[in-house]
Amino acid sequence: MTISFSFASTPHIHFGIGRRNELPDIIRAYGRKVLLLTGGKSFEQSPLCQRLWDGLSAAFDVQRVAILGEPSPQVVDAAVSQYHAWEPDCVVALGGGSCVDAAKAIAGLLPSGDSVMAYLEGVGEGKVFASNTTPFIALPTTAGTGGETSKNAVLSVIGDEGFKKSFRHESLVPKHIILDPELTISCSKEVTAACGMDAFTQLLESYVSSKANPMTDSLAWSGLMHVRDSLLQAVAHGDDLKARSGMLYASSISGLTLANAGLGSVHGLASPFGAFFPIAHGVVCGALLYDATRINMDVMSAREPFNIALRKYADVGRMMFDDKTLDDQLARNQLLKLLKTWSKELKMPKLSIYGAKKSDISRLIANISGGSMSTNPVVLTEVELTQLIEAVL
Repeated sequence: MTISFSFASTPHIHFGIGRRNELPDIIRAYGRKVLLLTGGKSFEQSPLCQRLWDGLSAAFDVQRVAILGEPSPQVVDAAVSQYHAWEPDCVVALGGGSCVDAAKAIAGLLPSGDSVMAYLEGVGEGKVFASNTTPFIALPTTAGTGGETSKNAVLSVIGDEGFKKSFRHESLVPKHIILDPELTISCSKEVTAACGMDAFTQLLESYVSSKANPMTDSLAWSGLMHVRDSLLQAVAHGDDLKARSGMLYASSISGLTLANAGLGSVHGLASPFGAFFPIAHGVVCGALLYDATRINMDVMSAREPFNIALRKYADVGRMMFDDKTLDDQLARNQLLKLLKTWSKELKMPKLSIYGAKKSDISRLIANISGGSMSTNPVVLTEVELTQLIEAVL
């Protein structure tokens, strides 16, 4: 092996049914004062989350902050301002990707009391983060973003002047991650489908990324196999713990692979779509994935026929159908058929229903995420990006 690469360190991961019950012992290692970040309705409607809340409230001094929708800089700053002087011993996130991202940022900023706008990439003040953080524990209740295993907290302002930007630092990664599949059972079919397509997209994009390496390839491959075996079952039968376990594993792995290999055109466009329009991130990914993959393949076939990503797409096609006899072209075609079929079965919508129009295309391209686009396996022209956006409107 001659390739050179780096891989970010990972926290202590506790995976398995019932592992949520280890949370009190983990907290005790840090102290008694706990700032608990949760979702809103999702937290209230989950009996397991309510039981955890009751147990924590009886054993510790707990303050709760509910994260409603996409986390914004204002939400983060308000929580930091309110609890900075209280000096919690640890921060716990019990919720979906939005909750985890908000908790990352809050845990990072509590010691200093700084505004997140001092550090937010692209729109902040450019201040260098000192890396002194409050210990952070994450218990994801959805299987999608894999944000618990990555170092960036994605914050959003939605509207005409909106943005989705990251507060990013290695010290923001949780000290402990508890991956308990039972915590995801209360997710609706719609949330399970959107989150699952997000995880699928992250795994596929990082697998064909120009920065992929043997370690990320191995992880992404494992995650993709679990998506193949688990996604449709988890959506159709939400109480199937084997399927829920498979998707929670795949999601968390996708956070590791995206952090170390990067993503591609789906996430490059998901950023401005999610900033300008009220579209859930997983829905954007699910809506874009088929056409983004198709255009990548077409462009590489025409301009870069020896691009390794073409072979890797074919490998994924053979794996998803468990058929090693497929030649490369047929395997890629089968992968595209699968993506189209899943998009239809999981009811991924056209993005025009959220208000996106052809007149928005130039603004979307102008605000595309350069970080994600830099690792797309092939450089797309403005014409090709326009074709991609038109296909999903």
